[in-house]
Formats: sequence, structure tokens, C-alpha cells
Amino acid sequence: MRQLTGYWASGPSKSGNERRRTFAMQEPKSFTPDVVLRGYFHAKDENRPHLLEDVFASNAELVFRNQSANIAFPAFTQGRSAIADVLVRTFALSYENVYSFYLGRPMPDVQEFTCPWLVGMSERSSGLVRVGCGIYEWTFEPHAPHMASQLVVTIEAMQVLPLTESERIFAWLRALNYPWLSPDAALHGIPANELLAPIAQFLSRHVA
Repeated sequence: MRQLTGYWASGPSKSGNERRRTFAMQEPKSFTPDVVLRGYFHAKDENRPHLLEDVFASNAELVFRNQSANIAFPAFTQGRSAIADVLVRTFALSYENVYSFYLGRPMPDVQEFTCPWLVGMSERSSGLVRVGCGIYEWTFEPHAPHMASQLVVTIEAMQVLPLTESERIFAWLRALNYPWLSPDAALHGIPANELLAPIAQFLSRHVA
């Protein structure tokens, strides 16, 4: 019997595009700091815990330094799944309409990044509005995929405002650039309300 050759012997050869796609699928993921940070907000603000798979290393640490009596988080959490419970699943049970902002943007390839943050949201149960601020301290893996190995969150203020302020607060938040924002831009248009004074003072301290 004549031996089969060509297509039927070896199967179809892969085109250049197919080979490139196969190679790309085999490449390990690698993330820049700004992609990790953006993924964190996608997960937290939009109630998508599965997105934290591209944010935190499996054994990452979450530390809270809370200076406010108006909100509570566990002081220490370890492991991506447990972090997802704290930052996304449990958080989303209490809050909605979340707008979070980084008041700074990391350079590529940094292993540590610290920046102020601003957040606005409403309580699911009451509709009360909350506006908070503080500091993020990110540490990234030194090796690929360069996900976050630790996040330290300092909460400096978390102000609670009545439902009657909701329209003005969210009009201000919606007008801001999301998620990268300068403290000066955040101050622009902030509603005049004495309850927001700690937020305005925080932003003023961080204006370059």
C-alpha cells in the first residue's frame, strides 16, 4: 500500500496567523500598574469580583487603616478570594452608585505606588450619600504577571450626607474624569456643604 504523504499524513499545517495566536495564548499574562489599578475599580465599583483575578496575587494582603467611624472594614485580609469578599461582595451589599478616583497615576514598571483617592457612593438601604478620601499604597509583584501583592488603604474621612444632597453630589462626581483625576480638578465644582469640608481640605493638601 502506498504511504500517505502531505496533508493526509501530517494534518493541516497552521497558517502564520494561527501560529501567532497559539503562541500568544501560551504567553503568561503580564500587567502594568495602571492596568491593575483600573481593574481594581472595575471589580469594586461594578460588583465584578472575578475581575480581581487580574488584580491581586493569590496570596495578596489587604490592610485597612481606618480613621473614620462612618464605615468599617477588617484591618487585615489575606488571599484573593477573601479580598474579593471584603472589597466587592460584602461592599456591594451595602453600597451602590460607586464613583472612585485615583488622584495620581503610576509610571510603568514601578513596584510601589502611593496616591490619594476619592470616592462617592450611596447606601442601598437609605439612599444616604457618602463621600470619602484617603491614601492607597500599592505593592506589585517583582515578576510577571506583576499583580498586586499588597494594598494598604488609609481612610482619612468618610462623610455621610442626607438624601437631599444626592443630586448635587452625583452631578459633581459624574462631571469628573474617571478614574484618573487631579486633586485640583476634584476641587472644581465640589458642592458647598460644611459636611464636605474635610474632603475639600484633604484635596487642597494634595494640590501640586
